[in-house]
Amino acid sequence: MSAATPKPVLEAPPDVARLEGQAIVHEPGALRALLQGWRRGRPGLRVALVPTMGALHRGHLALCARAREVADVVVVSVFVNPAQFAPHEDLASYPRTLAADCRALAAEGVTLVYAPNAVDMYPEGFQTTVAVTQLAAGYCSLSRPHFFGGVAIVVLKLLNQVMADVAVFGEKDWQQLQIVQRMARDLDHPTEIVGAPLVRDDDGLALSSRNAYLDAATRAQALALPRALARLQAQVAAGARDSEALVAEASTAIQSAGGQVDYLAIADPTSLQPLRHIDRPARVLAAVYFGKTRLLDNVALASGAAS
Repeated sequence: MSAATPKPVLEAPPDVARLEGQAIVHEPGALRALLQGWRRGRPGLRVALVPTMGALHRGHLALCARAREVADVVVVSVFVNPAQFAPHEDLASYPRTLAADCRALAAEGVTLVYAPNAVDMYPEGFQTTVAVTQLAAGYCSLSRPHFFGGVAIVVLKLLNQVMADVAVFGEKDWQQLQIVQRMARDLDHPTEIVGAPLVRDDDGLALSSRNAYLDAATRAQALALPRALARLQAQVAAGARDSEALVAEASTAIQSAGGQVDYLAIADPTSLQPLRHIDRPARVLAAVYFGKTRLLDNVALASGAAS
């Protein structure tokens, strides 16, 4: 751990397993026992949860930094959730780098990694579902109708297992963030859901674990996505208001660079309802395939006001 990185407020006891110097637990019961002991010993202790599927990058570490700002203890979950993958998707090949993830999290001052097994998260006979119906309609659900049901159930389970004061999610998955916030409100969950800004690489591409699938040529093509969204953002700042025309121009630019647009839309940031005329703050939501890799991105539109 570097001198500039704050140590956790609490250190896991010596009998807790460590991987690459990072305290780690795998079983829900062990997680609860550890957290309950900390809370009993430190009344008022604030706990933050950062849910991830691993293959961590700077964007994930930014979420951890945000969590450290609002809590005393940071728990990072690492779980490749089978419930959000369709049979034809990349569950088997999704990058799994737990040792490297733990090394990075130890350097970041994370208190505890929770890496449950699928059999504990979804025991035999598991049949419960969670649906956030309106917000989950459209966008990512058009091509991945199973996706948000899988996200909702695993997030709810993680929230229940950790019972954190706050959970931090990245704004790159904007639709997901709105769904998780609505689920927590609707179900009276005590954990506050906080969004952290999207993080971009030096070339402008939104950081994603799936960026590892891009070869040099495809990555160069993929830069058309953030460039098109930045141009759209500038056009709105300059007074453009016609969503249909703006979306058509951005889509053409992306397709001309070799991308296949899954969706590109301008929507209300909270309700996610499409906007035909940009007369209020809005959000551009996009998912684009470059080769076989599906990339998400989004930017805020200010409609003449400050972003």
